Amino acid sequence: MTNPNLNLLQDYLGYQFKDISLLETALTHRSCLNQPGVTESYERLEFLGDAILEMLISIYLFDKYPDKMEGYLTAARSATVRTESLSQVSIKNHFNDYIRMSKGEEATGGRKNASILEDIIESLIGALYVDGGLSSAKAFFENFILPNAKDIIALDRLKDPKSSLQEKVQSLGKTSPVYLTVGETGLDHEKTFEVAVVIEGKQLAVGTGRNKQEAEQKAAQKALELI
Repeated sequence: MTNPNLNLLQDYLGYQFKDISLLETALTHRSCLNQPGVTESYERLEFLGDAILEMLISIYLFDKYPDKMEGYLTAARSATVRTESLSQVSIKNHFNDYIRMSKGEEATGGRKNASILEDIIESLIGALYVDGGLSSAKAFFENFILPNAKDIIALDRLKDPKSSLQEKVQSLGKTSPVYLTVGETGLDHEKTFEVAVVIEGKQLAVGTGRNKQEAEQKAAQKALELI
């Protein structure tokens, strides 16, 4: 389990926690729960942060695009808070360097796992809200998430890889992609899934992830690059 310098992180965030244990918890993966002195992982804060993030991005989109209908706003929100988008925010800002996880989790790629990186963004928002209120959570959103969201919207990357692949395949006159789970490894709460995407009987690509949805999206992204 790593013990990062949280003073550096607080300086980067531009926020000093009144209760530093909240920040510590927000960065603690469940794999550390068997370590001495660790009693809670980031999961409760992630739950709260997820709801706050959805509210903040919804308000931003509603105000920013008064001429857009519900369908567009929903697609924009989904694109900006999906796993791929939030994990990029985590990597770009080196938040993943501060995650506390077991040596085993790190050895199996936990520090680069998109689902964990997404979770950390949401748990940080939750911790900031509990410690400093909505204004603190909103400042994090505006400083670290909104720039990425603006890029996604400006470049019209609103569709996830599976949706994009579906449209691409249909435009070529082919039948819809089929996703098959071809492998599962790990313990029940820490499984890694391998999913293959098959089009008209031909396997195009395989993706891996901590859940089937993530693995399907990665498989679809690889397939898009091949057709």
